[in-house]
Amino acid sequence: MVITAVGVPMVAARETTLQELLGGPKQYQVPLYQRAYSWGPDQLARLWDDLLQLADDRADSQDVTHFVGSLVLAPSPANGPAGVQDYLVVDGQQRLTTFSLLLCALRDHRAREEASEQARINELYLMNKWQPSRHLKLVPTQADRNAYLACVDSTPQAGGPDPIGAAYRFFMARLGEAENEQRLAHIEDALIGGLAIVAVTAGHDDNVYRIFESLNNTGLKLTQADLLRNYLFMRLPRRGEAAYQALWLPLQQSLSPEDLELLLWLDLVQDDPRVKQTDIYSAHQVRLERLRTELEIEAEIARFNRLGVLLRLILDPSAEKDTEVRRRLTRLQAWGTTTVYPLLLRLLDLRDQGKAASEEIARAMLYLESFFVRRLITGRATNNLNRILLSAVTEMDHAKPLDEAIRLYLSTGRKYYATDDEVGKAVSAAPFYLNGRSAQRKLILQWLEESYGSKEPVTPDTLTIEHVLPQTPTRQWRTMLGEDLKPDETFEEVHEALVHTLGNLTLTGYNPSLSNSSFADKRELLAKSGLAMNQEIAAQPRWGRPEIMARAAALADRMAPVWPGPVAAPAETPDPMWEVVSRALAEIPAGAWTSYGDLAALIGVHPIAIGNKLATKPIPNAHRVLQATGKVAEGFHWLDPERTDDPRAVLEAEGVVFDDHACADPRQRLGVVDLAQLAGVTVDELEETLPDTERLDESNPLDRFLAQLSRQQDLPTVHGVIAAIESWDAIGGFILLGAGGETSCFLMARDTDHRLGNIWPVTFYPSGKCEVVFQHMSRREPFDDIQLRMEFLDRLNKIPGVDLPLAKIELRPGFPVSILADRSALTMFIDALHWFYEQATASSQFP
Repeated sequence: MVITAVGVPMVAARETTLQELLGGPKQYQVPLYQRAYSWGPDQLARLWDDLLQLADDRADSQDVTHFVGSLVLAPSPANGPAGVQDYLVVDGQQRLTTFSLLLCALRDHRAREEASEQARINELYLMNKWQPSRHLKLVPTQADRNAYLACVDSTPQAGGPDPIGAAYRFFMARLGEAENEQRLAHIEDALIGGLAIVAVTAGHDDNVYRIFESLNNTGLKLTQADLLRNYLFMRLPRRGEAAYQALWLPLQQSLSPEDLELLLWLDLVQDDPRVKQTDIYSAHQVRLERLRTELEIEAEIARFNRLGVLLRLILDPSAEKDTEVRRRLTRLQAWGTTTVYPLLLRLLDLRDQGKAASEEIARAMLYLESFFVRRLITGRATNNLNRILLSAVTEMDHAKPLDEAIRLYLSTGRKYYATDDEVGKAVSAAPFYLNGRSAQRKLILQWLEESYGSKEPVTPDTLTIEHVLPQTPTRQWRTMLGEDLKPDETFEEVHEALVHTLGNLTLTGYNPSLSNSSFADKRELLAKSGLAMNQEIAAQPRWGRPEIMARAAALADRMAPVWPGPVAAPAETPDPMWEVVSRALAEIPAGAWTSYGDLAALIGVHPIAIGNKLATKPIPNAHRVLQATGKVAEGFHWLDPERTDDPRAVLEAEGVVFDDHACADPRQRLGVVDLAQLAGVTVDELEETLPDTERLDESNPLDRFLAQLSRQQDLPTVHGVIAAIESWDAIGGFILLGAGGETSCFLMARDTDHRLGNIWPVTFYPSGKCEVVFQHMSRREPFDDIQLRMEFLDRLNKIPGVDLPLAKIELRPGFPVSILADRSALTMFIDALHWFYEQATASSQFP
């Protein structure tokens, strides 16, 4: 019969058996673009069980068959009426390779009892006896060829550690369990004559690539990197073998599948930081469609190969030849953030092309390190880092030297590259021990110690962070610190203000010994340390507030040259406040409105000034600005003199609801907080209050949240919130606690280091709000799909008392946590959270 599919040429399909497929002089070539053999124990065991059952069934009736799938073939144009018939295996190569390996194992097992069995099975199913140049009936893809040949030729290397060898060993072991020769004969009969295969054969003029793409372009069967490799080699009919051997195979062998996919994504974001990792294949395909010749395609593979070498340096800097570049790469690798990879690949690529010197990129990496360190010290460890660094390649000034361009880019805009003054204040006052990841805090102390130039190397594996003034002070410490108190101060507040600051922290291998010891005991141990910073502390006669503050100031002075600060930013463009208004209005979604007063409060002017501006300057969505009552201003007019439509009718068409008094629905109104979120000018953005990447295991933040919640809410509400948190933890989520004065609680589904970024559905505030973070979700897969956000909103709105307006689907609306005091409402809320978690973690399965 003949079958067709959308976009697929006419092909012929018929049911056949291995006996027919492998009989006669034939050769099945697995193209280079196919991925390597990958069947594992589960697939092999399933096939074996089916085969044994089929063998039993066919012993009673030879008509019984078992369908095992399809095989898509493309005949060689050179095929004639005689000689070896050549076919490309477009789809089904895993299945066909497995059957051939089973035949090898069956041959070798039976040949132990009867030597003639080897020649019989070879000649019937595995080899073309009279065609020395094409003696294999199946030729696997290049990566599998040696392992497969070892099995076919029965060499000592047969059954190696690779998947091919593992399959051969699996079948040899199972065949060894067969009771007798008759059982083996039944198994062979079932394999050769009982497995039904649909052979789909394309015509001579059909486009094999299109058939393959149609079968595999969903990304479910193959990874994004597999699909791209297949696409490239399908376009290299003549030069493919050489390009594969020289360029692609070394690349594939040097990088793990995950790292290869990372490389292909990093290459794309050099030009477009918005590209998602799920779009690797389609985005590259669009770009590569413009190439016309095999030489151009081969040049792209050579470029991927070259970039792969550079990515290996990023992942393992030990191979870098330049001492300073290696040092900077090693430190950035130790910092543990992948967000810097796109920029690092760009730096190394420019050097590789001769457009930048090693000294230049080493300084550029120093500025990156400094940027990370200064942000962590000032409490802004990871917020917006991904967006900032992804945009660096396209937005930095390419006319400047590379290191200067990166420093200037990091210094401008709201990137929070902390100045020396900001670092000095933070070192003295910020709770350094609670910022960022513990490994990063330790690195900063380690690098500070290295800045002393001590000849004794720091061995970080044996060191931990030590609070000199202990977290749990003894009576001796209370006495010492009490000497520094002012009349209006308490010990507790001064201790809390000092204990976690950088001035009170050091590295030591004596942490268990030091613990809460007196300063005299600690000083004795620290004096024996080989670390210069510990000897400085040991030189102090006491350890109270003056000493901690003095050390903080000294450390801040030391940091300034170690980690250079930002350069002065260029002057801002005139009238930035109206840019904020324009940005906020441009982001107002259809079905929402705001007022002149809300916009005025956003930038600190009178509502009349807003009205005058909108009446004279073209600003997007000006018709969505109404009077505080929700009415269209009497003097409203379109700036386009030819436009005469009724602004109310336009708003209604967009989804705004008006009542009988011509007033817009107040629930659809966006207030000043909403506008600030839309404009991106909120000072305390939600991400910035997170402790970023570390799941805090200290009891203090959680205790503080629960204490604040208990003081401000009744007992049933507190129990409801705790039940929701415990349910979230039970399904695999976790919580992060904010660092602000009001300790917020974030229900986290993914952490910051996740490939798709962190994501959470709601935030609890002890003052009484459950905030639904649609604005955050809109930037994270899979909830960047508005349909999923709308479904989450719908699930929440079914909870009695919850009424979140659709107009705020891009913002952070909320509802009272007191609603969770009701048991049925709590159950519905937990169900909605569980649904959210399933969606957020299901998308994580992409490699």
